[in-house]
Amino acid sequence: MIEEPSVNNQLSSVNCYNMPSIGNIQLPAFPLLLAPMEDVSDPPFRAVCKDKGADLMYTEFISSEGLIRDAIKSRKKLDIFDYEKPVGIQIFGGDEESLSLAAKIVDVTNPDLLDINFGCPVKKVALKGAGAGVLKDIDLMVRLTAAVVKSTSLPVTVKTRLGWDDKTKNIEEVAERLQDVGIKALAIHGRTRTQMYKGQADWELIGKVKNNPRIQIPIFGNGDIDSPEKALEYKNKYGVDGIMIGRAAIGYPWIFDEIKHF
Repeated sequence: MIEEPSVNNQLSSVNCYNMPSIGNIQLPAFPLLLAPMEDVSDPPFRAVCKDKGADLMYTEFISSEGLIRDAIKSRKKLDIFDYEKPVGIQIFGGDEESLSLAAKIVDVTNPDLLDINFGCPVKKVALKGAGAGVLKDIDLMVRLTAAVVKSTSLPVTVKTRLGWDDKTKNIEEVAERLQDVGIKALAIHGRTRTQMYKGQADWELIGKVKNNPRIQIPIFGNGDIDSPEKALEYKNKYGVDGIMIGRAAIGYPWIFDEIKHF
C-alpha cells in the first residue's frame, strides 16, 4: 500500500519550487508578510514580528505630502534598521508630482523596496483621493504608479483592494496595468473600499489574478488569515505566492512562526 503524502509534505514539495523574488530581493518559499498598519507597524512591533518569523515587513504608511513638507511625524516613519531587512517603506498620495518627490526622499533612506498604498479605506485618506480612493480612477492609479517607478531605483510594489465597491471590482485589470508600468509585486486585500474591514474577504478574485497567465509578478493575498490552518488552506486553494497578515498579528505576533511550523 502506498502511503499518501501528508498535507504538510505536499506544501513542502510545492514550496521548494516556489521562491518568489521582488526585484533583486529573494524571498523564502511561500513568504509571510507583515502588513503595514497605521499606529501599529512601528519599529518595536516590527522587531517582534521579525523575531517571530515575518519574512518581509513594511513601515506604517507615510503621506507623500507630509514627506515633502518635512513633517516630523512623516519623517520619523522613515526610520528602518538593518535587522529588519528586507523591509519596505510605504507611501500614499493622489498627486503624481508629490508621489515622485516622496519616492526620491525614500530612495536615500535605503529600504529594500518602496510600496504604494492604494488600499487604505479610512475617510481622511480615501475621500481625499489617496489610498483606496484612487480605485475610483484606474487611469490615475496607473499614472501615479508609473511616476513612482520612474522616480526611484528601488523595486516598487503596490498594496490595494478588489475595487471601490461591488460594482467596480476591477482588480484583474489593475493587476495587468500596474505590472505593465513596472511594479515588481502586488498585495491584494480581498475586500472593496466600501466593505472597510467588514464581511468576508473574497479570495476567489485574488486567485484569478494569480492564475492569470499574463501575470508574472508575485501576488500576495491579504484578508482574514487568522490561523495556520486557514493559511495552508488558502495557499493550496488559491495558489498565491505568499500571505500578508495584518490584524491577526496585533497582540499575537507568534502567528508567523505557527504558520511556518504548521
